[in-house]
Amino acid sequence: MKKQDKPFTFRGKYLFLAVFCLYILLFLFNSQSAFLALQKSISVLTRILPIIAMVICFTALLNFFLQPKQMARHLGHESGIKGWFWSLLAGVVSHGPMYVWYPLLENLREHGMKDELVVVFFASRAIKIPLIPVMIDYFGLTFTLLLSFYMLFGALLQGICMQCLQSKKVQQL
Repeated sequence: MKKQDKPFTFRGKYLFLAVFCLYILLFLFNSQSAFLALQKSISVLTRILPIIAMVICFTALLNFFLQPKQMARHLGHESGIKGWFWSLLAGVVSHGPMYVWYPLLENLREHGMKDELVVVFFASRAIKIPLIPVMIDYFGLTFTLLLSFYMLFGALLQGICMQCLQSKKVQQL
């Protein structure tokens, strides 16, 4: 069976079941605290739901417009330096909480994105474009540029380390 033809599986079922049981127990022993916790959970869910919906829509558009061959060409095993560049750039310009990017990156990996490029993406997220002017104001242009360069270099270095680990794993098989 191909990966893209796999059936839908609810992977968080055990965590969901455990949280549900804990809420039931909490309701039985301390209903006021349980109600406050449930309100807080609903509040957090309503705040992150638009972000998750955006990522789902972005993933759907990505799947619609980009075929797996195109993905492999830009981020796959044949991407070369271009893939490293796109991962760096995507990491820097991406915003929001990191966990909302997990479904999109999982989808990209299923279409052939290399693991080392995922590492580069996550590591390069340390640079936040909206905060650069504040950083320049506090620390100066030279410091900000140098630190940003070192962060990008570090992201690439982490990706290279992942690539070395992947190649050692393949050699052991």
